[in-house]
Amino acid sequence: MVDVVSPALARRIALAAQGFGKPVPESPGTRAVAGVVGRLGLLQIDSVNVFERSHYLPAFSRLGGYERGVLDRLTSGRRGRTVEYWAHQAAFIPRSLWPLFEFRRQAYRRAGSDWGGWVSENHGLADWLRAELAANGPMRASEIEHDANERRGPWWGWSDVKRTLEMMFRTGDVVCIERRRFERVYALPEQGLPAELLDTAPPEADATRALVELAASALGIATEADLADYWRMKRAQVRTAIRDLEDAGELLPVEVPGWTTGGRPTPAWVQRDARRPRRLESAAVLSPFDPVVWFRPRTERLFDFHYRIEIYTPEPERKFGYYSLPVLIDDDVVGRVDLKSDRKARVLRVQSAWIEPGAPADTAARLAPVLRRAAAWQHLDDVVVTGRGDLTPALHAELATA
Repeated sequence: MVDVVSPALARRIALAAQGFGKPVPESPGTRAVAGVVGRLGLLQIDSVNVFERSHYLPAFSRLGGYERGVLDRLTSGRRGRTVEYWAHQAAFIPRSLWPLFEFRRQAYRRAGSDWGGWVSENHGLADWLRAELAANGPMRASEIEHDANERRGPWWGWSDVKRTLEMMFRTGDVVCIERRRFERVYALPEQGLPAELLDTAPPEADATRALVELAASALGIATEADLADYWRMKRAQVRTAIRDLEDAGELLPVEVPGWTTGGRPTPAWVQRDARRPRRLESAAVLSPFDPVVWFRPRTERLFDFHYRIEIYTPEPERKFGYYSLPVLIDDDVVGRVDLKSDRKARVLRVQSAWIEPGAPADTAARLAPVLRRAAAWQHLDDVVVTGRGDLTPALHAELATA
């Protein structure tokens, strides 16, 4: 008989698997930050910096005001513990996962002219780029582009160099070992990764099963679609891995009332070792690219929370704000705030604040300390509520009282 998990318990399982509900350390250091990276398996990268770049936010949401340099050291250089790859979107992943994505690199190599084919069709430039990196060591794209113009003439300009490097990054001909001022630093695989990670890829079926197992551990409770989305894999290959993991007792089938597809219960699984907390205490703001909310169908299924970022929406048409962040209180997503780090004025601006129906009455009181911690983390002096939204008056009152 399939176990029935209530929607409330499903939320708590999912959040506990993501690292919420634990005591926050007073001074989070390398071990705590590395623990977040290991638990999630990846940190999605995004260029928007209006509040803070997205890959810094998951650790802040779970640990509070850690020193960002700790994460920089984990994600930088040959001695770092991560490598960037196209795992979900562009993301930092633990270097130990590099061999598991060889099937994806092979797929890019087999692809048409838009991907791996571009490298084979422009092998002269690709060979020159390999030679540049071999001679000079890791380099930023802008440094390589400068050499291309200086040494080879204008016919190898920025667009060709950048495009070829991007394709070689996806096929694994080069790796990105860090970012400097958010610009990728490229290296040959042997320059950027330990020898034991090269040429050790498992068969695709084994890699898929390992990745699904990691996704299940990070999600706690999940549907087939959830597990496929975590590493952006095809549902068919994930389906086989789920059967194997279920047979092995790693995934336990469950039913969650309200999770339906076509009027029927949506099959779901709980990871065997997932915690099932009776209650969960948390208060955090989440990156739009946090695994808790990045797969919007799962966000709506778990929290009944419809979420879209509006950075590409014309300003007059925005409902919630340019870069609104979901607000997590205990085991539910109960609102959103549009934050901006005004570094010139040294204030954190709350440009809008919204509350969801049924949110706790003390949402503003629980959120205010989170925003103060966020301001301190950003080395800002104050929090200023400047915008609109139905949570704004209560939040303004809480911050003014403090």
